[in-house]
Amino acid sequence: MHPSSAVPRAVPLRAPAAPQTFVAGLVLLALAGIAFWLTADLPRGSLRSAGPGMLPQALAVLIALCGAVLTVSGFLVRGEAIPKGSLRGPVCISLAIAGFALTIKPMSFGALTTPELGLAVAGPLAIFLGGYAAPGARFKPLLLLALTLTPLCMLLFGDMLNLPIPLLPQFLAENLFADWSYKGALRLTAAALLATALALFLLTRTRGGR
Repeated sequence: MHPSSAVPRAVPLRAPAAPQTFVAGLVLLALAGIAFWLTADLPRGSLRSAGPGMLPQALAVLIALCGAVLTVSGFLVRGEAIPKGSLRGPVCISLAIAGFALTIKPMSFGALTTPELGLAVAGPLAIFLGGYAAPGARFKPLLLLALTLTPLCMLLFGDMLNLPIPLLPQFLAENLFADWSYKGALRLTAAALLATALALFLLTRTRGGR
């Protein structure tokens, strides 16, 4: 028996076919892990009575799933390499996360407290800032995306999962929906945003067809 035949041969590591997608997946997995670790002590509750840990941990699971899909597809589907020296993507994504955290609910920094603007403002703000991470991002598609995703998030987390997410800027909510129930105000706000998205889509389509 030849000596070399008894030694297992090392399998060479395969480089990702889409390095940018692969790294994006790893970053999402890391963010999901950090979010889950930071919220591990919060009670999740149940679907009928959600606890304070339900929303962040559910989002962490969704982000982890997206990260896993991107990581695997980075090996399977050929894509772009990581651009050298471009900070646009990381800066825009970081600003989107910080902007959402600072506007969804009041946050205190010593004597300074940020105003509560609700999901109607924080959602589109995060979508716009995150969307401009892509070099080819355009205003109208991002506006349409923001007006569609934001009410769907309202209905999912506020209506179906019963999470008391702030909807509107506090002064607007107090004046417009003072006598409304939370879910009534949520459904009306979501319907108004979806109707605006539909009107914008039809208007854009009509002008584009001329």
